[in-house]
Amino acid sequence: MQHSGAKDTQLRESSNQKVHPQPMEEAPNQNPEAMEALVSRIFTNISSLKSAYIQLQAAHTPYDPDKIQAADKLVISELKNLSELKHFYREHNPKPVCVSPQDSRLAAEIQEQQSLLKTYEVMVKKFQSEIQNKDSEIVQLEQQIQEANQKRVKLEKNLKLRGLSMKESEGGVGENGLFSLDLSPDLFKSAVETAYRAIHDFSKPLINMMKAAGWDLDAAANSIEPNITYAKRAHKKYAFESHICQRMFIGFQDESFSMKLDNPVETKESFFQQYLALREMDPLDAVGQSPDSMFGKFCQSKYLVVVHQKMEASFFGNLDQRNYVTGGGHPRTAFYQAFLKLAKSIWLLHRLAHSFDPSVKIFQVKRDTEFSEVYMESVVKNFIIEDGDQKPRVGLMVMPGFWIGGSVIQSQVYLTGVKVAE
Repeated sequence: MQHSGAKDTQLRESSNQKVHPQPMEEAPNQNPEAMEALVSRIFTNISSLKSAYIQLQAAHTPYDPDKIQAADKLVISELKNLSELKHFYREHNPKPVCVSPQDSRLAAEIQEQQSLLKTYEVMVKKFQSEIQNKDSEIVQLEQQIQEANQKRVKLEKNLKLRGLSMKESEGGVGENGLFSLDLSPDLFKSAVETAYRAIHDFSKPLINMMKAAGWDLDAAANSIEPNITYAKRAHKKYAFESHICQRMFIGFQDESFSMKLDNPVETKESFFQQYLALREMDPLDAVGQSPDSMFGKFCQSKYLVVVHQKMEASFFGNLDQRNYVTGGGHPRTAFYQAFLKLAKSIWLLHRLAHSFDPSVKIFQVKRDTEFSEVYMESVVKNFIIEDGDQKPRVGLMVMPGFWIGGSVIQSQVYLTGVKVAE
């Protein structure tokens, strides 16, 4: 079998020589009918290949991975058929020594079709590359969808933690860009839970800073409420939560929250509008925009009574932050920002309590009061009262209770005289 280059050389050499009429020796196994059938099959195969290629192009607009894959398989199948025809021809028709003009035309056509096949092969590879790129894009989009779903779940969780159910968030926005919420006992109960969590959350950095400053936490807890018998040493954290709670709720029953009001007469509607206005704001942004507002003054006054100056001096080594707050400022320190979250939750609870008619009533539980399941709830859930033991009594009130209409929201208390299950 000769190479195509040798064939071209032979043709060029023969073209330079004189050609004398003489009979051509017929190639062995040469059958005109079989050759005609073979050429017909080649043309049919090429037509099928063109059709498959058109299908492959059509599958990209619009992009359809299934159709692309099917068309790709069809193209490959037609290429295989054409390759088989080529091998069949070469096996049954060895190249003759002398080539007639008719055979030359046939060889040229075959070469042309082979060139077309190479073009199709290049296009197929290109489409396969595009398919891989599209598959990569699909994977990336699926990852983005997964991340978006995770963010949505996180946002829903945060909304619930802040007392805003999905139903409320979809309730639309009313005038002045405020959420249109219904004033209901459930809304107030949610605000109470948020305030209780805020007290617990602020106690953590407070206790950590006391540890860092070298405080004796046992002595500090005993100074808040002496002679309390704790079931576990870790329960002394409730003493610090009680300390924060007692000072944050001073004056809660008063509409002024024990502050001087610029406008002493306020309506129920104005209390609720103040609640709505602050609810979705970052507390640092709120005091930054209006440092001398009622909320700003509330934050300043409560910070000074919750964080004692001796405590602050041991934390920071100076009273610069305290002096800044006393002068009417709001420092942007991490500790003060943590306090602002607590202050916001208590302020919102106060605004909401006085939005009701009649106003929500607060009640506190004194130490040594006998435990009542109607008005109190233990902050330690797994306590045990053995037969013959005296009824448990209140050691600390961690969160006050509330009367709203004819319902009771229980106060959160730490009990003494009980055992805790392991």
